[in-house]
Amino acid sequence: GLSTTQTLAVAGFCVVLYGAIFFWKSRLAFACFGIALLLAAGLLDVPHLIEFAGLDIILFLIAMMTIIGFLEEHKFFEFVIDRLLLIIGPHPRRLMVVMMVLAAVSAALVDEVTSILFMVAAMLNLLGRAAINPIPFILMLVFTTNIGSSATVVGNPVGVIIALRSGLTFLDFIRWATPISLVCLAVTIWLCLRLFAKDIRSLKGVLTGKRGERQLEQMVEHEQATRRGVRLSGWLFAAVVGGLILHHPIEHWLHLPRNTMLLGVALLGAGAALAFSGDKARTLVEKRVDWWTLAFFLMLFASVGTLKQTGVTGVLASRLIELSGGSVPLLTTLFAWSSGLLTSIMDNVLAVATFVPIVGDVGDAGLQTFPLWWAMLMGGT
Repeated sequence: GLSTTQTLAVAGFCVVLYGAIFFWKSRLAFACFGIALLLAAGLLDVPHLIEFAGLDIILFLIAMMTIIGFLEEHKFFEFVIDRLLLIIGPHPRRLMVVMMVLAAVSAALVDEVTSILFMVAAMLNLLGRAAINPIPFILMLVFTTNIGSSATVVGNPVGVIIALRSGLTFLDFIRWATPISLVCLAVTIWLCLRLFAKDIRSLKGVLTGKRGERQLEQMVEHEQATRRGVRLSGWLFAAVVGGLILHHPIEHWLHLPRNTMLLGVALLGAGAALAFSGDKARTLVEKRVDWWTLAFFLMLFASVGTLKQTGVTGVLASRLIELSGGSVPLLTTLFAWSSGLLTSIMDNVLAVATFVPIVGDVGDAGLQTFPLWWAMLMGGT
């Protein structure tokens, strides 16, 4: 049921999609080809390219990557994990429960990529060269990191996209997404403790041996040298998280449009991180911001915007409404499972960005869209 123009728009988008699925390392090249095709076909012009590119999302991600890079430079996350490991002591099950909870919490407050990087590093550091298979422990952290990333706006780029396109606030995520994430986390931890019970028991020797004790001592031997940086990082981290949580009341107080200060707080935190970095500020931005991925996102959003402009998403929305018979619960189920299945074969941002304009068209048809945002969030993470 697509017109020639709509078919060409789908073709341009499919070039981007094809590259992302089959040639992940060269996905940016395919994104460039796809946008060039849309421009040449007259389906996209420069003003609309800028409008669809999602610069608010890109700026938010740049700001948060800068802040997290600053925290990583000052070993903030390693310090927190090391102190926790010293407090827990040589108790394998208790240790893994704390590590999984910490993976989820850190993903919710920072982002999933940063969380899994420093959590896996901490786990491998703990295992050292012991003759223990690290894969079960890494899998446990991966599961809980993904779950934690769905709890807040900043846990995953998917949350950022949904918040900025739906108008949902940080407090909305805490009210609606966090409880679901907590239930999923509890179930996952229980399953992991049962499925990997033998592997967890094997940690006992590592934690109680002399080598394990030396390892725990080494974790804090540089504490004095990094204390000032950790303290500064901690204050910045607390201020940014607090500002993100309270961004909606701040907007109300300043009479600003919804989610203005979601971006404003992130940029303020990034500015503080750059100011504290001094001469290293430029290096921080160049090395810690993932410009490759952000450039891909920018062109991806532009190609998806073309689908919206040419009416392709309207056609898809009408087909989904027909399939669900206009039932919002059934439509919610379709969105959750389809976004979940798509993210198993492609990047979750790519999958959810494709669905976002469809939600708008479903809303234009007069149906309730509030549950659909949460279905995409949970399916995508």
